[in-house]
Amino acid sequence: MELHQLRCFVMVADELHFGRAARRLFMTQPPLSRQIQLLERSLGVTLFERSNRSVKLTIAGQRFLRDARHVLAYTERAADSARRLERGEAGQLLLGFTAVSGYRMIPGLLEFASSALPGVRIDLRERVSSAQIEALESNMLDIAFVRWSGSQAGFDYQLVSQEPLLLVMANGHPLAARQQVALSDLEQQPFVMYAADEGRYFHDCIAGLFALAGVTPCYRYYLGQTHSILGVVRAGLGVAIVPASSRHLYPGELQFRPLKDANPSAQMFMASRRENDNPAVAPFLRMATDYFAALDASETGLAGKR
Repeated sequence: MELHQLRCFVMVADELHFGRAARRLFMTQPPLSRQIQLLERSLGVTLFERSNRSVKLTIAGQRFLRDARHVLAYTERAADSARRLERGEAGQLLLGFTAVSGYRMIPGLLEFASSALPGVRIDLRERVSSAQIEALESNMLDIAFVRWSGSQAGFDYQLVSQEPLLLVMANGHPLAARQQVALSDLEQQPFVMYAADEGRYFHDCIAGLFALAGVTPCYRYYLGQTHSILGVVRAGLGVAIVPASSRHLYPGELQFRPLKDANPSAQMFMASRRENDNPAVAPFLRMATDYFAALDASETGLAGKR
C-alpha cells in the first residue's frame, strides 16, 4: 500500500467517478484504475462496486475511506511538523533566567512567545548568572538571561534591559521619611547584602558603590536571592539595595527609595552560543529582540508623557 494509492482512492471516493477523479489528479483514467486495482489487491478486499452507470463504495470501502483520510492527514501533519522544525517554528528550547528576571521580564517574554512561536516548547531553568554560563558552555541551555556579559569565545550577548537599583527598607524605618537617601546615611546602618558566590553581580556592584563613597555599613546577613533579602528586610532586620523590579514583591509592605548622588543600575543580557544546532534558537532570538525593542519604545514613550 502506497500513499499515492490512498490519495487516488480518496479522490475516487469523493467523486464516485473515475474520469472526474483522474482529471483532479492530473492523470488519465487507465493509470488511476490501475492504482485502485493494486490497492484492492494489496488489501484483499473490493473497495468499489463498479457498473457502466455508477461507482459506489462497498461496506469495506466506506470503513477504509475513514481510515485512509486519517492516514493522509497524519502524514501531512508529520511532514508539516518536520518543515516547521527545520525552520525553527517548532521544537524545544531550554531557557535560563535569574530569579529577579522571573518577576516580570520573563513572564512578559513568554506570553509574547506563546503567540509568536506557538509551536516551540520552552523549558525554564532558574539559575544564577554564573551557573547559566556554565550550562550554556556544556549545551545544557540554549539561551540564558544573565546579569553580566562575559568574554567567552563563541558567545553572543545582547543587552535587553537596564533598571535602577533602589534602597529598600521596612515600613516605619526612619529613612523612609526621605524622598532620597544618601549613601552616607547608610554608614554603620544594619545592611542585608548579596552573597559573594550566589549574588556576585549585585555584591560587586553594591560593594563598589560603598567603596567609592567611603561608606561602611554594618553587614548583618549575606543572601543569594533578592526575594530572600526582601524577606529579611521586611522583618526589620536591616536595609538593602535591590533592583527596582523587586518592588512587585511584598506590595505595600516595603519602602523603596532612590539613592541620592548615585544612579546605580542593573543590566540584563540575553546570551547564546553561536555553535548551537537547535533550529528554534535563531527564531527565538529574533522574536526576543523584537519584543524588547517594542517594550523599550513603549516605556520610553510613557516616560516622555510623564
